[in-house]
Amino acid sequence: MDTLLIVVDPLIRITIMALQIYLYVVIASVILSWLVAFDVVNMRNRFVYAVGSFVNRATEPVLRPIRRFLPNLGGIDLSPLVLLLLIYFVQMVLQRLLVALLVAAG
Repeated sequence: MDTLLIVVDPLIRITIMALQIYLYVVIASVILSWLVAFDVVNMRNRFVYAVGSFVNRATEPVLRPIRRFLPNLGGIDLSPLVLLLLIYFVQMVLQRLLVALLVAAG
């Protein structure tokens, strides 16, 4: 059990951290899309374009399947909200799994 914990503990912790970083990328994507939509920032700016391109390439493959299941609400895209809730759910499951492993080991 100790050798399993030695391997699984860091993997779960790294996965939780990676999910947290991805959560920030999704939030950045939402905020940037609002700033572009309200013409606060211009996508012709090289830095804004680079950031926008990165967050779009990082989030779009995950958001696209979620959008297929959601009803069309006109101009409102709820897929990032669903993704954020899914990320929180997976993080909570992993944290409880880690606690259960630590309690069982010690």
